Amino acid sequence: MSQNGKKAVKIRATRKNSAAHLHDKQSERDTRELRIDKVGVRGLRFPIQVRDKARSVQNTVATIGMFVDLPKEFKGTHMSRFIEVLNAHGSVIHVENINEILHALRKKLNAATSHLEIEFPYFMVKRAPVSGGKGVMDYTARFDATAMNGEVDFVLTVKANVTTLCPCSKAIAKYGAHNQRGEVTVAIRSRKIVWIEDLIAMIEGAASSELYALLKRQDEKAVTERAYENPVFVEDLVRNVALRLNADARVNWYKVEAENFESIHNHNAYACIEKG
Repeated sequence: MSQNGKKAVKIRATRKNSAAHLHDKQSERDTRELRIDKVGVRGLRFPIQVRDKARSVQNTVATIGMFVDLPKEFKGTHMSRFIEVLNAHGSVIHVENINEILHALRKKLNAATSHLEIEFPYFMVKRAPVSGGKGVMDYTARFDATAMNGEVDFVLTVKANVTTLCPCSKAIAKYGAHNQRGEVTVAIRSRKIVWIEDLIAMIEGAASSELYALLKRQDEKAVTERAYENPVFVEDLVRNVALRLNADARVNWYKVEAENFESIHNHNAYACIEKG
């Protein structure tokens, strides 16, 4: 064997011996007798692919959290293993792989439960109501999934901004009514697939007016007049969305939240309905 070959063997042996003597602190026994419900990594940015309702693939970037439970006898979990599981599924996460990732987490970390949270911007092309001009709107979507006892619990959350016009202001003001941008958050559990677009449509249809990325003067006139003709309180907003969800046989649980960023008050208005 050459001198270089001998050196390479010696280096590998040294590394192997060093690794063998590294102490596994996380696996030490903990004496506090307290189980941890969720432990893992959060704030990880990773590319994902999501299918939209037209069955085309949308590429976006998600902020990811991955967690497992930790039995009371263990001091800590092995954080690197979460990243190993994620990377084992390729350089891009496909939403269809969520169940596989959850089960891989349980197996890799010898856990009873595993959790995955994925939040990402979701984009749709919208046409202005009169001119027909195209603009790209962004929304926020989120998947929360938990695997436990052979079952997977999945929650879809969508956030969308809307316009609301105050019914009280319209009733008492001589020259107009104040309006504001509102943020509506809808979380659901469903028996069948509910598309992100479906929830966006429910939210936007429940408000005084939906928002647009591009508005010409004739569009602005149409949007403001539509809002004036359709005033809603924040209470109306959550009720309107809830009625649409009640009528959808696919949905078996939901939580609807609305927050209006008030234009004439130094506070926000908030309402929430949960069912299921």
